[in-house]
Amino acid sequence: MKPHRLPIAAALAAAASLLLTACGNGNSETSGPAQGSEPPKKSATRAVEPSEDRPDGVDISLPEGINLVFDWTRPKDRNEAAAMDGAANFLRAIYRGVDKGTPEDAAVTTYATGGGLKYATTQVNAYIDGGWTVTGTRRHYDATTRSSSNGESVEVAFCSDSTKFYGKETKTGKVLKTEPSIKDFSHFDIIMVKYPTGTDLWRASKVYVETESARCR
Repeated sequence: MKPHRLPIAAALAAAASLLLTACGNGNSETSGPAQGSEPPKKSATRAVEPSEDRPDGVDISLPEGINLVFDWTRPKDRNEAAAMDGAANFLRAIYRGVDKGTPEDAAVTTYATGGGLKYATTQVNAYIDGGWTVTGTRRHYDATTRSSSNGESVEVAFCSDSTKFYGKETKTGKVLKTEPSIKDFSHFDIIMVKYPTGTDLWRASKVYVETESARCR
């Protein structure tokens, strides 16, 4: 098992209500404010340019060795596009917290709230407790968005491929590689909510993950 998978296992124990697993059976529960709206439509994908280091006055930059690729197209709807950007920055924030060795980094608290913040904190702490950071490239793709009927939340769903994303021992710098497998693929459903200031800042409020996801392989 790759070290970068272990925080998900830890999150299952510490935050089971936030992290759902289907272990390769191709099924994940959809819930949250986005229920009841029309199913999202998939669009052609293209690589999204990385956001600026401080899109909301908060540093979300990552070190050279950690590369998160978002191979998806931003929707035309302004809120859904902003929510998708927020979901990407939420993931950047988690791995920035891992790199900095703290779940209290400003990026984490900016892009997560409620269940999303609990999920992020659990993930970051699991890496810290294991004595790891990460290195390599993780790709995110097949993204869809779906707005709630009241427009107050957006569900951002996507796949992730971690076949080139590895754990690294913090003390020794040793990269812990394993052979690619179904365990490298996950499907995410993140419920994004708008920050109550009238800005385009959207934060992760709930996170659902299907690990060992056959549909993403």
